[in-house]
Formats: sequence, C-alpha cells, structure tokens
Amino acid sequence: MVTLKKGILFLCTGNSCRSQMAEGFARKMLPKDVKIFSAGLEPKGVHPMAIKVMQEVGIDVSHQKSKNISEIPIHEISTVVTLCGDAAERCPIFPGKVKRVHWALEDPAKARGSEEEITKAFRKVRDKIKFYIINYLLVK
Repeated sequence: MVTLKKGILFLCTGNSCRSQMAEGFARKMLPKDVKIFSAGLEPKGVHPMAIKVMQEVGIDVSHQKSKNISEIPIHEISTVVTLCGDAAERCPIFPGKVKRVHWALEDPAKARGSEEEITKAFRKVRDKIKFYIINYLLVK
C-alpha cells in the first residue's frame, strides 16, 4: 500500500521574503500532517524585514533558511504555490499530479523610501499572504 504524502511548496526567486512568510503562516495555520516547504530558484537568504514583520504577528521565521529548489524532496509535494512571475515562468515540472497555484505578489525587498515605508510594504505583502492562505488553502 502506498501512503500519499501531502506537501506544499512556496516558491519564489530568492526565497528571502514572500515564500519565507508563506512558509511561516502555513506552519502555524495548516494541519500538522501537511509538510510545508519554501524554496527559491536563486536563494538569497532570509530578509531581516521579513523576520521583523512576521514577529509582529507572533510568528518566528528567524530559524528558517533560504533553500534552493534542489534541496526540496519533490516526491513529497502535492501543491506548488508560486509567489512571483519569475518563479511561475521558471517553475520546474514536478512528477505526478502536482497542483500549481500562482499568487502574484509584489516583491517587498524592492521597496524604497524610509524605513517606515519599507516596513509598510513588507506588512502589505505579509497580510496578503495570510489572506491567501486563509481563503485558498484552509477552505480546501
């Protein structure tokens, strides 16, 4: 008998902001039997502002690390959520029946201005990710 392993992968280019925040929310909000992963096509390290804005909502992502997609056990993935256009276009093909979902989110790491303006951009993306997880992943 084959055991179906459920897993979700949040994928973006750098695995520094959006996918890290999505992984943090998913670990807190989704059922514990769902395996949660995040990765990037060109990992850059977890952005300090992503850590800060997630701490504001009680989620600690400081222990997470930026990973390349090659580090993810693809046989455990049943859903891939791409969080930027680049990842959606360059997302590799996964074996089996893998559902692909795209959430077009702006990159908060590209925000410019004062520290408050940059923080506001990160909060906006963080809150959109939470909305998407509640409305698209928890209802299924």
